[in-house]
Amino acid sequence: MKLHEYQAKQVFADAGIPTPASELASDVDGAVAAAEEIGYPVAIKAQVQVGGRGKAGGIKLVEDEDEAREAADEILGMDLKGYHVDRVLVEEAVDFTNELYVGITMDRGEGKPVAMVSTKGGVNIEEVAEEDPDAIAREHIDPSFGMHAYQARKAVYDAGVDQSVARDVSNVLMTLYELWDARDGSDAEINPLMVTSDDEVIAADAVMNIDEDALFRQPELAEMEEEAAGGDELEQKADEYDFDYVRLDGNVGIIGNGAGLVMTTLDLVDHYGGEPANFLDVGGGAKAERIANALDMVFSDDNVDSVVFNIFGGITRGDEVARGINEALEQFDEIPKPVVVRLAGTNWEEGMEILNEDLVTVEQTLEDAVQRAVEYAGEVNE
Repeated sequence: MKLHEYQAKQVFADAGIPTPASELASDVDGAVAAAEEIGYPVAIKAQVQVGGRGKAGGIKLVEDEDEAREAADEILGMDLKGYHVDRVLVEEAVDFTNELYVGITMDRGEGKPVAMVSTKGGVNIEEVAEEDPDAIAREHIDPSFGMHAYQARKAVYDAGVDQSVARDVSNVLMTLYELWDARDGSDAEINPLMVTSDDEVIAADAVMNIDEDALFRQPELAEMEEEAAGGDELEQKADEYDFDYVRLDGNVGIIGNGAGLVMTTLDLVDHYGGEPANFLDVGGGAKAERIANALDMVFSDDNVDSVVFNIFGGITRGDEVARGINEALEQFDEIPKPVVVRLAGTNWEEGMEILNEDLVTVEQTLEDAVQRAVEYAGEVNE
């Protein structure tokens, strides 16, 4: 479960992490009233769970009532990378001199949580990790003992954080880990953690993702689940259909049965020069209704220009999968986006023969299927 920024900030603030004064608003008048109460300048920030909001026009800094009204009117109701904006966070502007990054996640390769600190905050941390990995200090944590204070200090020191705020940043990192642990987090990060001219540190953004399987232990956070999902119709559909689904920024839709299979397909889309639009694992079974639901989700994403099916027949046979795909596609008066199918596993040959090639493009290998889907998506944008 992903918390919205305003929800994560409330969790952080309750734990003692400094956050700016803020109010949530769902209409223009409410946003202006919140700005007047907080005092200008303020930032008006779209509350959607997607990166790059600022570059996409979802965050605006305003100096007076007229600017606040104009910004709120522009942001509320906008389509931000496929997400409808129905709420904004009106937040006290922070006069900062530096931007840091702090985060906690699970390093599955090491089998341990890892704390991360970087002086390159305020930008996409994945890009920093790829372009300059040494700019991110990492400290692995033994979950049996939790994070020791010396580990937090070491991560901050290794990152090169200025000594004047090192203690405060260490304290924020310690608190962030404690929250991550106590709240059954999967990810927790602050990007940026702003440093002011008075050497104070303030969480100007907040990310908190919770392990859904542990929500029964987090009743307070479970109450936020429905509200957190609001604003993204596709994620609500995924919950309704019982799919594992993550929306991404690309234009090649991906449907598979099994997390490993879907991840492999994502990697190949990237390898062949495409950009994945989603992670969609339909799980076991391939009845027409379930396939139709998956197609309904992917076809509903305006970012998607082509779709690739990567289905492995294990307990579910390939011929059953093929019939499900045929029946699902026959329900559409017109196939809105080209669909490429690759089958493997039990009865895959029979399945390939059954597939209606008037409705789908059939490829023998996963590599060929992905390349064809990437080509189709590219042709749309030519």
